[in-house]
Amino acid sequence: MEAESAYRWLMEAGAASARDSFDLHVVASILAISIADAKARCSSLALTSGLDGGALERLAGELFPAAAAALSEMAGNAEPQPEIEEISVIEILTACAGGSSDLVAPLAALVARRCLEPRHLWQDLGLRNRGELSRLMTRHFPDIKARNSGDMKWKKFLYRMVCAAEGFLLCPAPVCSECDDFVGCFGDEEGVAQLSHANCEDRL
Repeated sequence: MEAESAYRWLMEAGAASARDSFDLHVVASILAISIADAKARCSSLALTSGLDGGALERLAGELFPAAAAALSEMAGNAEPQPEIEEISVIEILTACAGGSSDLVAPLAALVARRCLEPRHLWQDLGLRNRGELSRLMTRHFPDIKARNSGDMKWKKFLYRMVCAAEGFLLCPAPVCSECDDFVGCFGDEEGVAQLSHANCEDRL
């Protein structure tokens, strides 16, 4: 299934859901790009999303009920088996969550797994732009959004936090403004969205 088709399918499956439209859009985007990657790699949705079949079925049961069984089947029997760095990202995100939303755990796992992809994080999550990623962080992980006061690129910032938590010194420069890689961390994140989001309305 192509990413755009997967996104439309998921949004239609969530049409009757009472959940917030932005949350539906975000999760549909992440799952759609993960579905497309799984197809392209002859892999499973569990490996490209970071959620096993049971977790995908529970998540879809809340957001996209009509697609729950199909998503669980796409996951196959594979276990995501996150690496140490991925687990650290999940732990950091979870610790920085706001409230007790039932989306925190699956979102943390989805974001951590998609961090392994090569593009800007907003692209690897299938979002329209970096602003949507910042909105996601503000809504579900407000503490980490507040910590990123300098607006560092999200993937860079998350891995910087992982290194700090593990006691590693990631940057030799005393302050970011004196670092030779300043643009690499704080430069623009322009790029082409990986999904067309045909059903995505501006009111999200």
